[in-house]
Amino acid sequence: MERIHSSEVSKHKEKKVLLSGWIHEIRDLGKLKFLVLKDKMGIVQITLPKEKVPATVMKTADSLTKESVVAVEGKVKAAKQAPGGFEVIPEKLEIVSLANAPTPIDTSGKIETDLSKRLDHRFLDLRNPKRLAIFKVRSKMYKALVEFFDKEGFTAINTPKITAAGLESGSSLFPVVYFDKEGFLAQSPQLYKQMMVCAGFERVYEIAPVFRAEKSNTPRHQTEFTGVDFEMGFIKDTGDVMDVIEEMLKYVLKSVKEECKEELKLWDVEIKVPKKIQRLKMPEVKKWLAAKGKKIPENEDFDAEAEQMVGKIVKEKYGEEFVFVTNYPIEKRPFYHFYSSDGKTTDAFDLLWNGVEIATGGQREHRYDMLKKQAADKGVDLDAMGFYAELFKYGAPPHGGVGFGLDRLIQSLFKFDNIREAVLLPRDPDRLMP
Repeated sequence: MERIHSSEVSKHKEKKVLLSGWIHEIRDLGKLKFLVLKDKMGIVQITLPKEKVPATVMKTADSLTKESVVAVEGKVKAAKQAPGGFEVIPEKLEIVSLANAPTPIDTSGKIETDLSKRLDHRFLDLRNPKRLAIFKVRSKMYKALVEFFDKEGFTAINTPKITAAGLESGSSLFPVVYFDKEGFLAQSPQLYKQMMVCAGFERVYEIAPVFRAEKSNTPRHQTEFTGVDFEMGFIKDTGDVMDVIEEMLKYVLKSVKEECKEELKLWDVEIKVPKKIQRLKMPEVKKWLAAKGKKIPENEDFDAEAEQMVGKIVKEKYGEEFVFVTNYPIEKRPFYHFYSSDGKTTDAFDLLWNGVEIATGGQREHRYDMLKKQAADKGVDLDAMGFYAELFKYGAPPHGGVGFGLDRLIQSLFKFDNIREAVLLPRDPDRLMP
């Protein structure tokens, strides 16, 4: 007999089926015993009336422990009180793998367990249907991102994750022993994205790991995260980049909303697809914050508190969860960003979702002389950067792009307090296992 999943039971009323999965719950009411079986598609109730099922089945059921793997053959019956309105009366019950008891963490969701301990036993933690749902949603989001980029004419690229130099500060580089040379784990695919635009691809994207050696033990930072990066050539200005991001978010959120109804319902999450994402200049937003008692100097960036305040202001003023904040101070952006005509800010932006920064992007400087000057102003020798400097000597088109954190997207969607909830196996300054 071919195995079916729990979600398919309703299609087999009064028919014999084969189910396999883990024992989620065991309830013994004397003459009646219930097993709740779970698989990747959900749960199903296995009902054992002691006088009606074979004695061998009851004997096997009596020896079961939670989280044991079993195979069940039986007939599907309608049952209003059962999850999904159906139950299975077993004729055969086989223990495939008996679990040790008790488990180191609760998997039912009835007992709250510290996040750190859950991460220590992550594979068990993910057997909780709610936890598993997070990563089903994440998978669908990944799929929708790939669909969108393909539809919009972007080419998928894979850039090196062992590099000779970093793009950000040297202090945030992870050094690696690379034979007789010094190498580093990639902080960003930025240089390579620009290279491929200049190589003639014009539009490229990558979804891949990014590494930052920052000792930031916060609920928002990780030492390894999944970056969603794209770069596009022949743009008029940074508005072209924001246009693509806005359409991307609409497409992705609509797809997830349609394809993950049950998973979102488990978390009581309602997706609001943006109608229009406002584009607000940072100096203007700083005035709003100052009016609410949060004063930020002209050449400073927002802190986490300011971002939260901006999220609330935008929701009140525009009824939207997303906002682009543009014109970041030159002092707070890398040398390769295009400078605004005011001489103080860059044609760069951050994208906030519910008061959390989820992306940074903007137009890049493509003119060699200007780029060299901007690099020198930041204490960087452009010509010492080898291949990167060469990109701009042989015809570089106006271009721009963005870097998202996929983990941040999931954190913001579910409104998690800690980003580690959104990652299968997080890495931070203290965690290297499992």
